[in-house]
Amino acid sequence: MNRDQLQKFIQYLITAHHTEVLPTAQKLADEILSSNSEINQVNGAPDPTAGASIDDENCWHLDEEQVKEQVKLFLSQGGYYGSGKQLNSMFAKVREMLQMRDSNGARMLTLITEQFMADPRLTLWRQQGTSMTEKCRQLWDELGALWVCIILNPHCKLEEKSCWLQQLQKWSDLDVCPLEDGNYGHELPNITNARPQSASHSPDTLSQPRRTVFTRAIEGRELHWQDSHLQRIISSDIYIAPVCQRENEQLLFNSHGQPLWLEHVPTACARVDALRSHGYPKEALRLTVAIINTLRLQQQRQLEIYKHQKKELLQRGTTTITNLEGWVGHPLDPIGCLFLTLTEACRLNDDGYMEVSDINESRLPVYQHVPVASGCPNSGESYLSLALEVALMGMGQQRVMPEGLYAQDKVCRNEEQLLSQLQELQLDDELVQTLRKQCILLLEGGPFSGLGEVIHRESVPMHTFAKYLFSALLPHDPDLSYKLALRAMRLPVLENSASTGDSSHPHHMVSVVPSRYPRWFTLGHLESQQCELASTMLTAAKGDTLRLRTILEAIQKHIHSSSLIFKLAQDAFKIATPTDSSTDSTLLNVALELGLQVMRMTLSTLNWRRREMVRWLVTCATEVGVRALVSILQNWYTLFTPTEATSIVAATAVSHTTILRLSLDYPQREELASCARTLALQCAMKDPQSCALSALTLCEKDHIAFEAAYQIAIDAAAGGMTHSQLFTIARYMELRGYPLRAFKLASLAMSHLNLAYNQDTHPAINDVLWACALSHSLGKNELAALIPLVVKSVHCATVLSDILRRCTVTAPGLAGIPGRRSSGKLMSTDKAPLRQLLDATINAYINTTHSRLTHISPRHYGEFIEFLSKARETFLLPQDGHLQFAQFIDNLKQIYKGKKKLMLLVRERFG
Repeated sequence: MNRDQLQKFIQYLITAHHTEVLPTAQKLADEILSSNSEINQVNGAPDPTAGASIDDENCWHLDEEQVKEQVKLFLSQGGYYGSGKQLNSMFAKVREMLQMRDSNGARMLTLITEQFMADPRLTLWRQQGTSMTEKCRQLWDELGALWVCIILNPHCKLEEKSCWLQQLQKWSDLDVCPLEDGNYGHELPNITNARPQSASHSPDTLSQPRRTVFTRAIEGRELHWQDSHLQRIISSDIYIAPVCQRENEQLLFNSHGQPLWLEHVPTACARVDALRSHGYPKEALRLTVAIINTLRLQQQRQLEIYKHQKKELLQRGTTTITNLEGWVGHPLDPIGCLFLTLTEACRLNDDGYMEVSDINESRLPVYQHVPVASGCPNSGESYLSLALEVALMGMGQQRVMPEGLYAQDKVCRNEEQLLSQLQELQLDDELVQTLRKQCILLLEGGPFSGLGEVIHRESVPMHTFAKYLFSALLPHDPDLSYKLALRAMRLPVLENSASTGDSSHPHHMVSVVPSRYPRWFTLGHLESQQCELASTMLTAAKGDTLRLRTILEAIQKHIHSSSLIFKLAQDAFKIATPTDSSTDSTLLNVALELGLQVMRMTLSTLNWRRREMVRWLVTCATEVGVRALVSILQNWYTLFTPTEATSIVAATAVSHTTILRLSLDYPQREELASCARTLALQCAMKDPQSCALSALTLCEKDHIAFEAAYQIAIDAAAGGMTHSQLFTIARYMELRGYPLRAFKLASLAMSHLNLAYNQDTHPAINDVLWACALSHSLGKNELAALIPLVVKSVHCATVLSDILRRCTVTAPGLAGIPGRRSSGKLMSTDKAPLRQLLDATINAYINTTHSRLTHISPRHYGEFIEFLSKARETFLLPQDGHLQFAQFIDNLKQIYKGKKKLMLLVRERFG
């Protein structure tokens, strides 16, 4: 800084902290102005922001209290308010310190870990046996991975290492220490050590040692860097074997003389991560290349072994698992580590981060091919093509689905992470070549490949990975990309035909009880990924009949969820019928076939989307054409319930909209209508209660069919039909101009009904009033036939008096039935048939009055008096009615004299 800047800097600094700094500032100012002060005897001034000298071990100032407080605060926010991001940036800071070889990196991580272990939620989760939150789980994973890095520091002092290991062991022994494979659930045994796991929990499973998030770091105590072969690998690009030593017993080199490193893969990759993290990028790259050469050799050898066993394996239709520990979803993320190490060597931008353009959009990093530095100068390989190759190898590895929700979820998450990194690569000719070569190897691969011809029943599915491969390879090699995607469509865990495999080698496979599904917590997600893969293929194959047929067969064979097949049918329909261009008939037929499959799958199961599915199918069939509609009408019983077939399918097929949409001529319209009528009668026979009315409606235009439908309704009326179903059909008949048939059905409905004295708001009352009005309009005989049924079925006084009043207002027989004449005279309540109705009404009033008085409370007295007034109107209809009513009131006063207040009100109103 120049003089002005320094002056400004000091003034602002003092102003910002004036209360604490001012006395010190004044004291220093006095000392600077005094010529013989101590300050003026020394040249220069201390700089707390400067690093150590070039020879010193780096050790910047670390504010321990601040670190503790920050971590404590972020943990207390439980992943909200961006606290997860803040903690991740603290982890990034630790990595940065390790890279600068600042010895405070490990100290800072220790402070962070202490706060993590003191998180009160750990005890709570353990007591309740509940899962920790997803964000929190990921932070613990990163914590564990960082400790592995620190323990594997190639230049750490032994006493430091043993000090950290003691501390890690202490944390690991605590009850609350989170487990490596998830949470404190009781069903989760160890999943990540390289041993087979059994789906049924054998006693052996339960006795496996408890593995915490620190176990891998503790296991690092056994690992050292003194191996001379390892030292040579990481210290030189041109370390190659003399010709005589190639592919020898110890397998230190491959046939090209390139060094190999035969260590357990995740452990070897942890070394790479440690080198990278501690600021040894060149060494990390060299070891990465050796690991990849080893993986290639293993892949090659396994392929050769498989070729000898191929015939036998294909006959058995199952395989053992050679990879007992999956690399994708592994706590140490071996594949991600190698990929990152290689791509970092190929980035064009200097800062190693994504370049951010002016408009705040993060651009993809730009990579270039950097030739692999090796003792074989003409190998022609680049770090970028190696990155692609190792990612494909890792994701294509056949591996068993681990146990437990967290481990399974991690497999999916890690795969998505790797794929999003792969999508950053621009595929040029060299990368496409790598992609093709690796895809062919995976397809030909035996037990090591998840895309091999036979796989284990509990193998992790390859759908998401295959979707990437399919899209990436399609422009360059369509045949290979379809072959690969179709191979990946399988999901053996749901396919019952899978046998249990060879149980004579228990350590090379997972034993499976064939009748039960293992606990695949992520199955829903995996099935939707399978569906996505199928949808991607359908979209790409539009217009290609042969390919579409093959994809359809794969879907029908491998997808077992009706809702997903329905989604695919909808996708195919959308792609086949674009708004701006012509319809693709092959793809449309695929949509229809998938739709028909969904109908068959969901016909006898409950599915809340069923109605939507049926409507969609009819739309799809309409789009395909009249033949498709005829076909679903003729085969309705394998696809629909009788109700669906009549009310949705047939009704839509003969609607005006469909006729217009398909521009049908008269013969085609007749054919559709005839199929709909046949369907209607079949459905009415099968389920008359639900379908009789729809059948009548569909058969309206054909006399013979209509008569048949009416007869079915009449025959069923005596059986299981309810009064409301019968009344509905009766009203429909009146509307169609068949009043006598309507009367017949109404009479049958009346005999199914029972209205109690207090049901004066029953929904059937309107039907009863309508039936009485109908019989009254038909004539005296019909009314006389209905009244005994009314008297028998209706015991509600107010309803009966309403019917009685309506019957006396107009003369009967005004419906104008041909061949009948109305006398035009009003009917008397003193004569039949109304006398019977009048007596029943009076009796109903008497019975209801006694019923009401049994449980009456004072607040209902007023209402009761109004009820008696209504009763009086009915009592007064016959000539001797007033005497009968007076007698009734006297009886009440006598029987209920205890209810003094009420009887006083009765006297006031009725004397």
